[in-house]
Amino acid sequence: MGKGCIYMDQAEQLRNVIKMNPMPRPLARVITVTSGKGGVGKSNTSINLACQFKKMGQRVIILDADFGLANIEIMFGTVPKHNLCDLIYQGKSITDIITWGPMDIGFISGGSGITGLSNLSRDYLNYIIQNLARLDAIADIIIIDTGAGISDAVLDFLVASGEILVVATPEPTSITDSYSLLKALNSHPRFSREDSKIKVIANKVGSIEEGEVMYNKLNSVVSRYLKLPVSYLGAIPQDSHLENAVMQQMPVSMQSPNSKSAKAFERMAYTLMDKEYDKSLSKRGMAAFFSHIVAGNKKMG
Repeated sequence: MGKGCIYMDQAEQLRNVIKMNPMPRPLARVITVTSGKGGVGKSNTSINLACQFKKMGQRVIILDADFGLANIEIMFGTVPKHNLCDLIYQGKSITDIITWGPMDIGFISGGSGITGLSNLSRDYLNYIIQNLARLDAIADIIIIDTGAGISDAVLDFLVASGEILVVATPEPTSITDSYSLLKALNSHPRFSREDSKIKVIANKVGSIEEGEVMYNKLNSVVSRYLKLPVSYLGAIPQDSHLENAVMQQMPVSMQSPNSKSAKAFERMAYTLMDKEYDKSLSKRGMAAFFSHIVAGNKKMG
């Protein structure tokens, strides 16, 4: 065999290796949206940020982790055939459980929750985590819409996330509940403030100033008693266009893209996509996110 044939064989082998091991894609960015109480517009915020990211050319998937409630699917006007429980317990693949909604935004229903993880075998958990890792190739941004309030399930998602958006309104009870949520998160044994960025969104405000006042009230007690760094992402104004869009099961960013509320979501999305902010993130990807939750459940189980 001549040298030419040897070199051709080596080149062919190299091509095959590259096919089998393509260059790894960047990890998906996981953003967790939460709130201290219900009714403050958390799911609406998740959906409209997803729409704005999509307009910016990002591939987006929302995981509805508000177990027992179907806010995202109601707002999207879609009924998923499968949910996360079907992946975990029924052997469905990740592509089976994604429902594609308006603007080709992916949506995964959480189903009845991630319970009993500590009882699953390591092999089966690896199968689930490998499936979830495939989301990193399907999406640039994964938005986790948690339940409202303080529960073990909500805290599990928050401690696993490097990026947390807390939605609150100027109502005193909302500010108090947001503080209680951050206090519970801060005292969680697996929470790392060094690896987490927390941003506050003021919703249903009458003016820009009202949003800033709300944030300052929350931030003053958080910095004084928790020493926890939180920053302000912006405010979403009271807007009849947004209320009409909710009634018609449409994101306001699609139905009324020039409305005050849609423009507010647009500004927030651009802030989150700022290159300098992007560089400061420690992107974990979906597999690492879920592995963190599983590790916590294993310790408790």
